[in-house]
Amino acid sequence: MDQPADTTPPTAPMTPIDIDADAVPEPAWVEQQRSAEVTPAPTPAGVPNQHAPVIPPIQADPVEADALEAAPIEQAEPGEEADDGAEVPSTPTLPTLGPLPAPPSTRQIALINQKGGVGKTTTTVNLGAALAASGLRVLMIDLDPQAHLTLSLGLDPETLDLSIYDLLIESDVSAAQVVRTVDGCERLGVLPADTNLAGIESELAEQVKTGLAQTLLRNKCAELIEQFDYVLIDCPPSLGLLTINGLTCAQEIVVPMQAHFLALQGMGKLFETINMIRQGINPALTVSGVVLCMHEANTILASDVVADVEGFFEEAKGTALPWADAVVYQPPIRRNIKLAEAPSFGQSVLTYASDSNGAKDYARLAKSVATATA
Repeated sequence: MDQPADTTPPTAPMTPIDIDADAVPEPAWVEQQRSAEVTPAPTPAGVPNQHAPVIPPIQADPVEADALEAAPIEQAEPGEEADDGAEVPSTPTLPTLGPLPAPPSTRQIALINQKGGVGKTTTTVNLGAALAASGLRVLMIDLDPQAHLTLSLGLDPETLDLSIYDLLIESDVSAAQVVRTVDGCERLGVLPADTNLAGIESELAEQVKTGLAQTLLRNKCAELIEQFDYVLIDCPPSLGLLTINGLTCAQEIVVPMQAHFLALQGMGKLFETINMIRQGINPALTVSGVVLCMHEANTILASDVVADVEGFFEEAKGTALPWADAVVYQPPIRRNIKLAEAPSFGQSVLTYASDSNGAKDYARLAKSVATATA
């Protein structure tokens, strides 16, 4: 984190909407998860429920993303009574944003940058949360052995009975057994990671030689993926087996980056990698765009770097290059301390601080991504 986290407990968001779950059909993957022959480990005190069922999108009165700027959501403290007299639960819930259009088929997006510390996991978590707050079903896949996405969503890697590691290693483990819901939003699913992923290349060495290991994620998640509107894949900051699996499973790439000179050099190397993947195991892979993170618009350097990126994309228009239709997504994500604090509470910034600049920026970014031509 850029700055130490505030240890003051966050305020609870607005009261969740009361839904009659019996009146809403369950997605198929929930039934698969329920029927899987896996005995969950006991949930330690203080650890969020990792096995809650997922329900379809909630139809609620929408709030446009821009309204977050003008009218922050009023929140009561956990345990206090809301205006209607009901006690506000301590479990955080997402605010409800204006609805966004669901894509005709699942959009599978890998968020990747070979340079670390550029806001990749932060963007995956908060873009996914904003899309879910807009009524869409979102699956996040954590491919990083550090398991930062998993931790940022309130799941403890040490207490998971199954993780993405088991999915890739064990032939009899299905994605429906591994997927978990995110505490506070039933439309958010996650395939969590643990530190065992660090040794996956050596454990799959024989399958790497035959070419099977490079497509494990795509093959084992195909059925689960169909039941979501968006799949966001958080790739590790290196070009290894896990990243190749992420790029093979994805249809699109979004590159989170800072407006620094070295970031431009890293982006060039990344695009060489994308070309290599296109020529081999995923010829349909394209670059959708760049998300500017920790942005400081008042600096000359940032303006120059943004102009260089936009010029690079402009030169590619009309060509057969995978980034021919790429854009610099708006808005840039401003540097905001709440974005650094939220993971320490196992929450997205939209649940942790819904009136912060970070929440407002990611709400607008979700709209930009969802309405862009894929």
